[in-house]
Amino acid sequence: MRIHLIEGEAGCRYAAESGCVAVIVDALRASATAAMLLHAGASRLFVTGDLDAARAARDRLEGALLYGERGGLPPEGFDGGNSPRLLGDVRGKTVVFTTTTGAGRLVASWGAPGVYMGTPLNAQAVIARAQSHGRDVAVIPAGLATDPHFDAQEDWAAAAALVMRMSGDIGHGAGQFAQWRRRIEAEGLDALFHAAPHAEKLRRVGLDDDISYCARFDLTGAVPCAVRREAQGVWVTDGRGMPGEQS
Repeated sequence: MRIHLIEGEAGCRYAAESGCVAVIVDALRASATAAMLLHAGASRLFVTGDLDAARAARDRLEGALLYGERGGLPPEGFDGGNSPRLLGDVRGKTVVFTTTTGAGRLVASWGAPGVYMGTPLNAQAVIARAQSHGRDVAVIPAGLATDPHFDAQEDWAAAAALVMRMSGDIGHGAGQFAQWRRRIEAEGLDALFHAAPHAEKLRRVGLDDDISYCARFDLTGAVPCAVRREAQGVWVTDGRGMPGEQS
């Protein structure tokens, strides 16, 4: 079993085309929020990277809530944002979830034998779930969909922190993994999150408390798992206890 670290769209494509399990790591904050929505009792998520599709899905799904962000904040008419701390009452609800990057990365990975969202908050659970397939795993730092050159430091640090807890040899991305492992050991994950360019964006919109929260480990056993594809997105449920292959 080998572990591959490949950022962004290239990582999604590699997982789908190579038969690797995909773990999307959008550390600030989509992976964390998706996990905590399921932890808080949401029955299922419909995840889409398209804002219009998200609004249309909320309108056609009776009783659904609309959560997510553009520019870090919930767009007009949304029921909630993209903060894993500020969820409101989602128990038993369908939640339509859209974000700038992480939601689209999840959709783009469809076709891999397992598609999950991973974060320090659900590290132990998502690692166990991903490695239960007995296949190679692609751990995918999400990056930024609108800027392929953006320094997604928090995504790389979080992805490396997950890989540090996994069993298997490193394939693609071995050099980056070694670099980030040294930095995690020297500086700590929380400090790396706070120093990331994306953290400054969160501070500007008053959501700086999300930064340290997202750097915490194993607050939940919830594992966002893509289970069904539609034209504009994917359905996601809690992958705990599910059978080995994607349905």
